[in-house]
Amino acid sequence: MNIKSVKAYAELIPLKKPYTIARETISDAEIIFFEITLSNGICGRGAANPDPEVIGETASQTLENLGSGEVSDYLKGKHIREFLAHIAHFRKIYVRFPATLAALDIALHDAFGKWIELPIVDFYGRHHSKMLTSVTIGIKDVAETIQEAKEYNEQGFKVLKVKTGLNPQLDAERVIRLNETFGDHFTIRVDANEGYSTDDLRVFLKQTSSTNLELTEQPFHPKFNTELLKFPADVRRKLAADESLTDARAAFEIARDGLFGIFNIKLMKCGGLVSAFEIANIAKQAEIDLFWGCNDESDLSISAALHAAFACPNTKYLDLDGSFDLLEDYKESGFILQDGYLSIRSKPGF
Repeated sequence: MNIKSVKAYAELIPLKKPYTIARETISDAEIIFFEITLSNGICGRGAANPDPEVIGETASQTLENLGSGEVSDYLKGKHIREFLAHIAHFRKIYVRFPATLAALDIALHDAFGKWIELPIVDFYGRHHSKMLTSVTIGIKDVAETIQEAKEYNEQGFKVLKVKTGLNPQLDAERVIRLNETFGDHFTIRVDANEGYSTDDLRVFLKQTSSTNLELTEQPFHPKFNTELLKFPADVRRKLAADESLTDARAAFEIARDGLFGIFNIKLMKCGGLVSAFEIANIAKQAEIDLFWGCNDESDLSISAALHAAFACPNTKYLDLDGSFDLLEDYKESGFILQDGYLSIRSKPGF
């Protein structure tokens, strides 16, 4: 079944409420959509929302790439059964544009899955059927943190990811107060978004040692990662590489040096499912757990990440809440959210 046409377009979608991380305050998401239509009318859809601070690619660059003749001239007339070859072709061209690759990869997978009438997770082999996802609380004071946690409690969520990285003492106080207020109801993890120094991390970990803190994401800027070797192995096992983990080469280096015990894979960061599976395979051999994350994204790309996560046996953590805060989104979600658990709608594609 040949590809008949392609289309790329952008939508600026406001968030229900702004949130703050160590680097910035975010109030909207510019999402780039990409559609592939086959000659029988099947439409494969992908989406991307790059983080320029992490990957150096802007949404306008993603839109320009996807709308170029480079993409349309290559894809038109190609058979969808060769979708992996098409992805390999674009990985050579857009090596510095992982969000562009992610949108192409997701749309091609989706079209192929719909054509063979099979969910993508089952094409690769399903290892999980349902897992808890965390929901994110931005950087705010203690009272606001507790209030937002109460709202998530009422919505049925059981895992919180708390943004940190500006003040380790205040960060620790927020975690301690959450633990005191909710006991074992919430599993708590934090994300410092590169905001800590070595001393900051020591202070934070010492002050939260009596809590049920599950893991800490990316405490340092990647250029300071070797500072992690000053911490014992049991501490590093509970640290998750995020901004440091951009591709399979970075995954290999991190695994070789024993810097992190957890890999946070984001499709927008690595370039789609094919690249994500390369990272996941390195992690499996190094006995590193997988943690699937996201930016503020459409249900389309969140669904793709969930299919990838459930196809990997070493997936342990989900943080796929990126579409929950969008004021509006794609009409049909590819996943089911119930009591904090995510599962996949078993339909063809994503």
